[in-house]
Amino acid sequence: MIVDSNLREATVLDFPRLMEIRMAVKENTLSDPALIPYDDYVKFCFNQGKGWVYEVDSIIVGFAIVDLLGNNIWALFMHPDFEKKGIGKKLHDTMINWYFEQTETAVWLGTEANSRAEQFYRKSGWQEIGLYGKNEIKYEMTFQNWTSDKDK
Repeated sequence: MIVDSNLREATVLDFPRLMEIRMAVKENTLSDPALIPYDDYVKFCFNQGKGWVYEVDSIIVGFAIVDLLGNNIWALFMHPDFEKKGIGKKLHDTMINWYFEQTETAVWLGTEANSRAEQFYRKSGWQEIGLYGKNEIKYEMTFQNWTSDKDK
C-alpha cells in the first residue's frame, strides 16, 4: 500500500476548515450551515465512524467521513479549487477500504442526480438502488463489489 503523506485522519481541530469546505462546494450545496452543526462532525468522526482529510501545503482541501453505525458515507467533499486532481479518489478509497476492514455490510450514500458526484460514484463502482430524499439517487457498495474490483 502506498502511503500519501498529505492524507491523514481528521481531528477536532480540523472541523472549522471542513465546515468551510462544505459551504464552498458548487454541487450538493447546503442552504443553511446550521443544518450540519459542529456536533455532527464529532458524532460521525469519532462516535459512529471515522474521517480523513487531505492537505496541500498544510491546508485541508478535501475530506471524507463514513458513518459505521448507519453504514453510510456521511461526507466526501473537495474545495472547488482542488477538484479533478485525484484527491477525492484517494479520500474515497481510503474511507471505503477502512469501512470494509470493519464490516462486510454494504455501505450506501445519496447524491444529487445529474451531478459530477453522481458520475464519480458510478465510475467508482457504486450501484444505483433507488431514490433518496429530494432529487437524490441512492447508491450502494457491497463488500463483494469493492473487493472484486480490487482484484482486477
